[in-house]
Amino acid sequence: MITPLRQDEALLADLDSVESGSNHLHLWWLGQSGFLVQWGEHRMIFDPYLSDSLSRKYADTDKPHVRMSERVVDPACLTGIELATASHHHTDHLDAETLLPLTATNPDLQLVLPEANVAFAKERLGSEGAPTLVPIDTGRSIKVGPFTLHGITAAHNEVEFDENGHSRFLGFVLEAGLFTLFHAGDTLWHESLVSELSLWEIDVALLPINGNRPERRVAGNLNGLEAAALSRAVNAGVVIPCHYHLFEFNTEEPDEFVAACQRLNQACQVMELGERLSLEFRAE
Repeated sequence: MITPLRQDEALLADLDSVESGSNHLHLWWLGQSGFLVQWGEHRMIFDPYLSDSLSRKYADTDKPHVRMSERVVDPACLTGIELATASHHHTDHLDAETLLPLTATNPDLQLVLPEANVAFAKERLGSEGAPTLVPIDTGRSIKVGPFTLHGITAAHNEVEFDENGHSRFLGFVLEAGLFTLFHAGDTLWHESLVSELSLWEIDVALLPINGNRPERRVAGNLNGLEAAALSRAVNAGVVIPCHYHLFEFNTEEPDEFVAACQRLNQACQVMELGERLSLEFRAE
């Protein structure tokens, strides 16, 4: 079992120790596709999964979700969270056992999610103690507190729309002051992805690398080579791999990703669970 670099009290202490000026942005990997972002005094979380709900759900099936890493932190212990995202409806991105405790501690929490997933999310989260749902779609932008989010089309495994033409799977471009991050959600490379992202200068790209293997019987993602190439194609400042080292049946090692980034001269950082990346904006 992988032990996080920082976990529980150590992670919470690190959250409270960082520079809080608006020219500083800090990012922690919480596991799978979950990242906590702090910009100035403000905090948000991309796609948190901080429970064992899937391991219990599939324990007695032919597709057990056996954990290979320990949980980074109890979501009920995270404070000051203004915004969370759920890029699509799969439980490792929209988890009631994470979002409800998180909302109990952060009662004004707003959850940004695809408009196509709103009805599903209401059913999964219920009405008691659920976060405020804020729908978004491809090509739409919303402002939540100091953060601006833009919807980016994702293909998991295909680009799909509901009966009203709303995208079922999304990624997000986050603008926090002078910093711009791209969280891909779960996606394969598709024809509009690079053109949609060309509107922004991406400081940090957060991309899945677990690949697309039909024998796993789950929808797939970019592999390491594809994640490196996408980052290079959109001129990302640095790319961080994610969506691996959670479940034994659906993971990869980051070696291919790192080697591809080196060949492409693409800056990358492989983070440990609970590790922090800190950025500072310096005017020229």
